[in-house]
Amino acid sequence: MSHDSTPPPMPDNIPPAMPGYGPPTMPGYLPPQPPPGQKRTNTILIAAGAALVAAVLAAVVTAGVSGDGEAEAAPTVTVTKTVPAESGDTTAADSETETPTEEAGDDSYGLDDTIVYDNDVEISLSKFSRAVSSDYASPENTPYAKFTIKIVNKSGKKFDASQMTVNCAYGDEGQESEAIFDDGLDGLPDTSILAGRSLSVAWGCELPKAETFLQIEVAPDYESETSIFAGELKK
Repeated sequence: MSHDSTPPPMPDNIPPAMPGYGPPTMPGYLPPQPPPGQKRTNTILIAAGAALVAAVLAAVVTAGVSGDGEAEAAPTVTVTKTVPAESGDTTAADSETETPTEEAGDDSYGLDDTIVYDNDVEISLSKFSRAVSSDYASPENTPYAKFTIKIVNKSGKKFDASQMTVNCAYGDEGQESEAIFDDGLDGLPDTSILAGRSLSVAWGCELPKAETFLQIEVAPDYESETSIFAGELKK
């Protein structure tokens, strides 16, 4: 009896194994295929996930931009141009011609402008002149600009004029100017202005003889914006 253990030869039609891919595939045995429609289903799921992420990001960006904390409009004043008295005309307000409403504090106004605040209080400056304070003034013997501040109360209720603030500066570099207290220059009035009434206050600000540019900052009360009047005065 023969004990030869040599295995029988392999069939000639079996393809050789590819490098790195294991043993060759036997004839009649194809590798398992994915179920029909699986690739399409995966693609749809990926696209839907991407769309959901995009929608979430868009909602976050929109919330950050629109938000609830919207900026409120700044207080405004109305500026009316005053015609010099020499022309014989009245103010532009009398002829019902006004410049558009502007935001207080954004721009300076002319020395002859009239400022109308949100509380319907009007402030204007007039009667500019130059002088030198007396020996008994504070500060004494100081050149200054003298002018009149007129307050018109159209608010419908009394207005406390003592709350008004006035500050001055002069020169191209904005040198701070001292208020002048002298005969007829007593500072702010300690009184109220009734509804429909007005009050004129004489005021003086230090202004050296060589300087011509004058800046005057006025606020009618503690809650109102400060308006800046500015312009040139003759020497």
